[in-house]
Amino acid sequence: MAVDIQKLFNEELPATLSNNADAAKQIGATFQINVTGDGGGEWFINTKDEVKAEAGNPGGADCVITISAEDFQKFYENPGANGMQLFFAGKLKITGNQMLAMKLQKLFDLKK
Repeated sequence: MAVDIQKLFNEELPATLSNNADAAKQIGATFQINVTGDGGGEWFINTKDEVKAEAGNPGGADCVITISAEDFQKFYENPGANGMQLFFAGKLKITGNQMLAMKLQKLFDLKK
């Protein structure tokens, strides 16, 4: 089942973060997610001090992830296994602290 990327980042993830702020703060990092292609966009996710997810790219994220909308579908289904495959295939680009990318699964698990 395809995930609606716009709905995920604009509605579902912000609601999940506000409902699970303490759990989100344990991740303790800022992420910039850039999804290219149809249905994509740019979102800034803060799990450090002010827990929130919002559209835009203010800069200064600890971990920046760039991925196509098509590949994001695979990544979202299984961030651990598919994330590694996409990364090594050059389809998932990570700048900044690459270890933080592994914590994205925890972020998505809060929602599930």
